[in-house]
Amino acid sequence: MRIISKMLISVYALLWGALTVFGQAPEQTVTWNIKAEYGNDGEVEVIFEGTPLEGWHTYSITDATNGNTISFEENAALTATGDITEQGNVIDENGSKVIYDTFTIRRSFRMNAETAVLKGEISWKSCKGHDCASPEYQDFELKLSKPAETAAAPAAENAGGDNAAITAEDNEKGTSIWGLILEAILWGFAMLLTPCVFPMVPMTISFFMKGSSTPAAGRFKASMYGLFIVLLYTLPISIIIGLTWLFGGETVTADIFNWLATHWLPNIIFFIVFMVFAASFFGAFEITLPSSLVNKSDRNSDKGGLAGIFFMALTLVLVSFSCTGPIVGSVLIKSTQGEFWTPMVTMLAFSVAFALPFTIFAMFPSLLKKLKSGSWLNSVKVVLGFIEVALGFKFLSVADQTYHWGILDREIYLAIWIVTFTLLGLYLLGKIRFEADDKVEHIGVFRLALVIIDFTFVVYMIPGMFGAPLKALSGYLPPLETQDFIIGSGPSKATGKAEETLLQFESGKTIDLPHGLKGYTSVEDALEASKASGKPVFVDITGHGCVNCREMEQRVWSATEVLNLLSNKFEIVALYTDDKMKLPEDKWVTTENGKVLKDLGRVNSYYVREHFGVNAQPNYTILSPEGEQLVPVRGYNLDVDGFVEFLEAGLNAAENLQN
Repeated sequence: MRIISKMLISVYALLWGALTVFGQAPEQTVTWNIKAEYGNDGEVEVIFEGTPLEGWHTYSITDATNGNTISFEENAALTATGDITEQGNVIDENGSKVIYDTFTIRRSFRMNAETAVLKGEISWKSCKGHDCASPEYQDFELKLSKPAETAAAPAAENAGGDNAAITAEDNEKGTSIWGLILEAILWGFAMLLTPCVFPMVPMTISFFMKGSSTPAAGRFKASMYGLFIVLLYTLPISIIIGLTWLFGGETVTADIFNWLATHWLPNIIFFIVFMVFAASFFGAFEITLPSSLVNKSDRNSDKGGLAGIFFMALTLVLVSFSCTGPIVGSVLIKSTQGEFWTPMVTMLAFSVAFALPFTIFAMFPSLLKKLKSGSWLNSVKVVLGFIEVALGFKFLSVADQTYHWGILDREIYLAIWIVTFTLLGLYLLGKIRFEADDKVEHIGVFRLALVIIDFTFVVYMIPGMFGAPLKALSGYLPPLETQDFIIGSGPSKATGKAEETLLQFESGKTIDLPHGLKGYTSVEDALEASKASGKPVFVDITGHGCVNCREMEQRVWSATEVLNLLSNKFEIVALYTDDKMKLPEDKWVTTENGKVLKDLGRVNSYYVREHFGVNAQPNYTILSPEGEQLVPVRGYNLDVDGFVEFLEAGLNAAENLQN
């Protein structure tokens, strides 16, 4: 265990020593300042001043296709007295009315009361070169009050005085931070249910099972466990943000998150750690701290065991990075956009919410000590051991998929789970006993309920051996394309690594995708096919180790309307950003800083960052046959109707382009 600990610490040190942020669209590409200028007889002109970020452009409100829009809520206290007008340097580029500099949009109202509140929404679209951000929206709320009769109408430069209009920008900053904190808290709780985090629940309970000498000591250790988790997330992030703020720019490799989530080394380490813990749960041996630490713990009980608790927290943080990496990455990205405290505060909120359930789980075993001990405690450990065996194979599966080893295809993975949970059911029935177990003379209602749940789960998995999609497990299982036999379709065309390499790089060749779809592995091939067929290109930015990608494929792509559109209306290209397959030398890519990218995943990751401004999976977009991006990038979203609208928007944009 000491060796595993050192290896994990080395991986952690490498992670935080090489962590970076890479470019994607900022959260807000136009800064808005909203104010009012008062006239006589209750007249007021509301002014929306917009400033695009440097290098970005937005569109005129008179551009019907791309323009800014402002909507106002109905208000009996206000009557519009004029049309919306715009002032600014508008440039005609390829038929679009483009704005690069600060501009203003104005509208006049008559106030029918002494005070009024104007509410509404601004929406706009912005681009940087040919890369466009998703449509953006900002709510506004402006409090208005008639100036005193004796007071002159305030000029625009006096809008900050006693009669000042309240700027929506300030309101937005005041409320957006709380929105981000709430979102971070919700993400922190949601992470508990992800495939790379949930396996740590039984490990946590088992680790703290021995309890402590006193309830107070147990609570202290559990609290330290939670504190270590928070610090391991927040402190390194804060240091990185500080260094980025101090020195500026990107300083380390852009794909470190992918490395941790998909490289064979950390995944094999995690797999071994889970198997070692499972063996310990089954009674093969006890995992104990080194004697020197134990003796020190005896001498100083209030600090005892902190090294082991830190190791558990470190393991949790590392293991969870497969799922939390994109969340952490998006927080870090804000640090390169002028934000300093916001990323730290939101990361603190995320980590506290993430750590809270594990702190409670850590306290739970210490509470068990108050109960009468017996073989039931060992039964809890054994049950957790079976669960650890099943969940630990997720890490081996990720390495197997990204390196194309072919040792853990879907039916093998399912067979392991079916056998594991069948043995768990037999154990709960008392048909299997370990050395520390007592003979089960009868079973209670609670244990019977567990048996029913367990065997129901086993029965649910069995059809998966013959090709059933098993949507509830889509995030855990290898993709259906890895299955050798699917009932009704005969043997699959499984290929070895050499043949797969040929398919990847032989011009015009396609590979198998979910639900019988075919796709290219290079954008160039897809565009060539698109020119020949006239169909736009559906770009699937995905990964072998991407849990959310599998969920999208099983829950959204499988919908009849979506599948029909993808099958008949698009050419498809699948860009796996974590594939470790080595490229032929003529496919290598050299970046601006001289780094040579030699494997498929790194080349694809670099391509989607440069062309689409995204750094996570899944993401989707649509290209014209000429390679022009037709719609903004769409990320993980299980709304089937929304995905259909996204695809239809791409088809409509392609049709308009042709006309």
